[in-house]
This record gives sequence, structure tokens and C-alpha cells, in this order.
Amino acid sequence: MRALITDDVHPLLIEELKGMGYEVGFRPDITAEETTSIIAPYSGLIINSKIFCGEELLAKAPNLKWVGRLGSGMEVIDTKACEAHGVRYFNSPEGNRNAVAEHALGLLLNILNNISTSYNEVRQGQWIREPNRGTELSGKNVGIIAFGNTGEAFSKVLGGFDVNILAYDKYKMGFGNDRVKEATMAEIFANADIVSLHLPLTPKTQYLADSKFFESFAKPIYLINTSRGKVVDTASLLHAVNNGQVKAAALDVLENEKIAQLSSAERKWFDALIAEKRILLTPHIAGWTHESKRKIAEVVIQKIGSFGF
Repeated sequence: MRALITDDVHPLLIEELKGMGYEVGFRPDITAEETTSIIAPYSGLIINSKIFCGEELLAKAPNLKWVGRLGSGMEVIDTKACEAHGVRYFNSPEGNRNAVAEHALGLLLNILNNISTSYNEVRQGQWIREPNRGTELSGKNVGIIAFGNTGEAFSKVLGGFDVNILAYDKYKMGFGNDRVKEATMAEIFANADIVSLHLPLTPKTQYLADSKFFESFAKPIYLINTSRGKVVDTASLLHAVNNGQVKAAALDVLENEKIAQLSSAERKWFDALIAEKRILLTPHIAGWTHESKRKIAEVVIQKIGSFGF
């Protein structure tokens, strides 16, 4: 048996695969084209965001039995094509859900208290207090949209704060408890002070947060997005910030994260994002902790073992 790893992973994953009898090809710098050209003898494939496992790759992979995604996003795997080829597939959101939740909380506290803004001002020799007066998280209504691994984990890290959590999930029911109230989108639109997005990217969720979305809130909100960039329409968000529908936003993900390859239109919205003090950006690192790197490896190994391969 042979397994190809196309991204950086914790050494534990390589060691455990070898212990399971796999010959491991560790190619963290491999390109998508190179992956397709060498995939034929491999029975297992581990990918991250740079490789798309679709028909083109699968057609060149007659021995492939399974493909594993490091992290959560399944948009890099054509599940129907995998099923047609008899290839098992899985992701590993259990490994980095806590990391994402903690990062989301950090982003939220940052924009509520103008931490990055005031830090940059002090570095420039400015001591500005009143415009940087903060807003307390305590007592706020927090809307969580999608209550999967990271949405639920975010609700748990909010447990130390006196907040009201309203959670909506189109595909889940019965998850409410003494901390979390199951809510409709109408209830979130009517009551939320803060909204955190934890959605997968699908045709139904792409640009969910558009002009109509922001206009639906009864009061201005703070927005956190640690899910996928294309869940938020950037132009609509910029408009919502400028007209006061969004007080501030924190984005760990962007529509196009290849900054050096932005089109002229994309460059305009990127320049607008980085110029806006009320928008905080981090480079898709919400699930990117030392601990999550190992946890993801453990989850991947457990799931491969459950297949019996």
C-alpha cells in the first residue's frame, strides 16, 4: 500500500501510516499537476486546499481507495466523482475545531475593543483613547450560523462570558441546551449584536452574506468569518461597513487568498479591506495552531483505520 501526502503534516501522521503498512510519499511542495502525473500507484491520498480531487485526478488513480482532507473544507473533493470511482473520502474538522473557535473569540474581542487599531496608532506615536473606547461582550446576543464542529466549539469558548447564544443550522435540530438556543434566521436577524459564520462552502452558501443579508438585521452587527471567504460577498460587506449596517468585521478568509494573483477588480476590494480600520484581517490561520496540527494527524489516522485499509 502507498499513500501520498501533498501538504505539510505533523510527523505523527507519517509515522502512523508507516506503522499501518503504508509506503509514504511525503511531497509537501508538490503541485496539482505533479500530483495527477504520479498518483497512479497510490492507494491513499492526503490533501489540503491546493489540490482538487476531482474527475481529472481520479481518472489517473486506478488504485486509489481513499482521500483525506486535512481540516474541514470539502469543497476540494468532488464527492460524487469519488463515489463513482469507489473512493472513500473524509475530512478532519475535529482536529482544528477548537483552534478555530479560540481564534474567532480572539478576533471578536479584538474588534470589540479596537486592539489592533489602537496598537498600530501607539506604534506611530499616537495615544488616542476616546475613539478607541471598547464595547463589552457581556450581555450581547451572539448569532452562530451553522452549528457543526467549529460552530459548536465557538459556543463553548463563549461559555465564560455572559452572552445569549442564538444558533441556526439548516441541517441540525435538537442541539439546544442551557447555553445555546436553537434559533431561526429570522430570530438572528431580529436580535443579533454579533454574528459568527461557520459554514462550509457550497453552491447554497456561496455569497450568503450579501447586501440582502446585511440589510436584514434589525440593528448594526459585528461580523466574524472563519469559515470560507466566498461565503461573504466582499463588495456587500464593504458597503455594509460604510453605511453602518456592520460596525466592524473580522475575516480570517477571503474570496481570493492568492494575494499576488488578484485580478484588477479583486485588487480594488483588497485595497479597500486593508484601508478600512473597522475590518480586521488574518491570513487563514484560525485552525492553524501547533496543537491542531497534531490533532488533525490523529483524526486522519483514526478515520483511515476505521475504513480497514
